Amino acid sequence: MRRRAGDRFWLTSLVRVFGLQAAAMWVMSLPLMIGISDADRGWSALWVIGAVVFLIGFGFEAIGDWQLTRFKADPANAGKLMDRGLWRYSRHPNYFGDATAWWGIGLVAASTPIGIVGLIAPAMITWILVKVSGVPMVEHRMKKHRPGYDEYIQQTSSFRPRRPRHL
Repeated sequence: MRRRAGDRFWLTSLVRVFGLQAAAMWVMSLPLMIGISDADRGWSALWVIGAVVFLIGFGFEAIGDWQLTRFKADPANAGKLMDRGLWRYSRHPNYFGDATAWWGIGLVAASTPIGIVGLIAPAMITWILVKVSGVPMVEHRMKKHRPGYDEYIQQTSSFRPRRPRHL
């Protein structure tokens, strides 16, 4: 980018790097801003559902990350495929948990009068995780470096947890 932009690199980087990140962060923070702006309204059924969905997602992400960290810390697992615990039901339980947590935040925001706008953020984050940077990048790397990954793909859901298929 620096080479192509030449003397205008400062402007190109301002718009392409920092401008896009700022716009994305603004969209992603919408449910938080909306939810906080109307915090004195009290709890509604949708607020409680959103909080429960957030906790489920947060727990799923934390447990998935913890299981993977423990798996990687064991030298006996070097080069092996993590397919136990939550990883038995989803190839990306941490990404699923992250997206679910954001949907919970979005539901909390949706409990406010203009909160439906806040659902843009979890939709965007889910799309990014499933189609852009999360799942596709990891899947590409894992297919190259982990023996048995193709069979794991056939047996295990990519994102949403479900019972494994038996081949």
